[in-house]
Amino acid sequence: MRNGFLFLFLTLTSFTLFSQQLTVREDLVNPSKVINDARIVLKVEGGQEPYTYKWSHPETPLGSAEASGLTEGIPYTVKITDAKGLSVSKEYIVPASSITEIFNGTTQPIVDAIGSVLFWDPFAALGIYDPVIYDDEGHAMLYPNGDLRTISAPFIVIWLIIGGLFFTLRMKFINIRGFKHALQLASGKYDEPDAPGSVTHFQALSTAVSGTVGLGNIAGVAIAIAIGGPGATFWMILAGFLGMSSKFVECSLGVKYRYIADDGRVFGGPMSYLVNGLKARGKEKLGKVLAVVFAVLCIGASFGSGNMFQSNQAFDQLQGQFPVLEGNGFWFGLIMALMVGAVILGGIKSIAKVTEKVVPFMASLYVFFAILVLVMNISHVGEAVLAIFDGAFNPDALKGGVIGVLIQGFRRGTFSNEAGVGSAAIAHSAAKTKHPVSEGFVALLEPFIDTVVVCTLTALVLIFTGVYHEAEGLGGAQLTSAAFGSIISWFPYVLAFAIFLFAFSTSISWSYYGMRAATFLFGKSKRVEFVYKILFLMFVVLGASISLGAVLEFSDMMLLAMALPNIIGLYIMSGEVRRDLKEYVRKLNANELFRKPVKTKVKTTK
Repeated sequence: MRNGFLFLFLTLTSFTLFSQQLTVREDLVNPSKVINDARIVLKVEGGQEPYTYKWSHPETPLGSAEASGLTEGIPYTVKITDAKGLSVSKEYIVPASSITEIFNGTTQPIVDAIGSVLFWDPFAALGIYDPVIYDDEGHAMLYPNGDLRTISAPFIVIWLIIGGLFFTLRMKFINIRGFKHALQLASGKYDEPDAPGSVTHFQALSTAVSGTVGLGNIAGVAIAIAIGGPGATFWMILAGFLGMSSKFVECSLGVKYRYIADDGRVFGGPMSYLVNGLKARGKEKLGKVLAVVFAVLCIGASFGSGNMFQSNQAFDQLQGQFPVLEGNGFWFGLIMALMVGAVILGGIKSIAKVTEKVVPFMASLYVFFAILVLVMNISHVGEAVLAIFDGAFNPDALKGGVIGVLIQGFRRGTFSNEAGVGSAAIAHSAAKTKHPVSEGFVALLEPFIDTVVVCTLTALVLIFTGVYHEAEGLGGAQLTSAAFGSIISWFPYVLAFAIFLFAFSTSISWSYYGMRAATFLFGKSKRVEFVYKILFLMFVVLGASISLGAVLEFSDMMLLAMALPNIIGLYIMSGEVRRDLKEYVRKLNANELFRKPVKTKVKTTK
């Protein structure tokens, strides 16, 4: 009898302990060869319901036993907790099967590692500000998995902003005192047809602007306003203002240290001034290292951000408005590649002839509709202006406080105009001029057009219409489209067309940037140029045909990383540019530079 009770006791105890344990069964699902569509489905037994699931994937809700939209080949963790606090942790990897999945899964850890450097936030690490994002009621915002939503001041943004501030002070506010002269140069008042170079000031400006004005002005601004509120607009404008000085410095040097071959081809940009400019200062080895790093990064960015991303997003926007295109990414990419090829095979002169027509048209089209929306909402102008300044300076006004709003504005401004990245200096180095500083003046208009005008108009449309309040579940381009569509019902079709033009013009400009980086690394032969162009066109088709995933993130980081070697060189050579500027202004005011008399003088400084 005693043994029977003991057996019964042990059985009940074992059953109780077993019932308290959490047993997890998983189903790892990889439904297709497309990247980032993996799923993990869990079945939990034991413990006491309800269960909570704390996934490492931030977009999976706490109450969900299924995580979707996962990257194949990447580990994900989940902590399962029952109603009594009993928990168990698991780690899963959905195996990658297709080549694209394997490549994407392999690239993602590299992207994360590079991102941890470029997007490291020194201010948050030092506890200078609270990186948590708060809603309008002051409550901390959470991801679906329960993690806090945070905002960061990336190191690369700080690097670009400090550079812009330094050059603004170093050049004694050239972005203000040189603005009128820049307009005169761009308008052709002082064109020098017989000067060395391949394109006019306006053509160089159009080529460089076409490389920066794009989806970031539409989608990126919408995301910045949705997260940072209207106050981000002020800081975005300030970032554009500071960027004007960075563009002035890098493009002046781009022309000064360019090399013009016997056949008229121009080789310039950061690769040239980093090598030759630093060599003149006894820093030849440093210059070569910085130039090689820049060129490698530039080629990577040209194939990714300047190519695949453009064709991918152009197709995505057009198929959203025209369902007949769905599933025909390859054919769309092929047509776009033929269009791009018809332009870039003719070199910088052909590119400039197209951009000088496309850029003014697409910019005017977008600006016209933006102003139309603002006029139709003119009654909201007072509250919009108040919201911008209140949000920019009142720490309790909007999400994230002043620091959070400032970060969003600076981040969008710097990422949009690429001032300090060095890419535009490649285009401007082809300008017909005998005076390098004159092209620096022309270049300072780019951040003004890109950020101060186009980005600001996008922000104002979002603020005037109030659509940024309804950002939940909408992407950046969708948000901007909804803002315009609230006034002009058929505008989404216009926006899709505008995005295609932006993508097309960006691609042809970046093909030239990447090609010049390739000729620096592999020689200045026309064969190198031809091989690069063919590869570039192949990537246009590829970008429209596949999902990009980590490959795009990697190329984005390569673009931003170009600012590291470039700005180091600009710091070292800034004194030289300042002296050249002073001499240029002296000669300009004395009518010694151009044949045509100068009626408007540039303000001199002591």
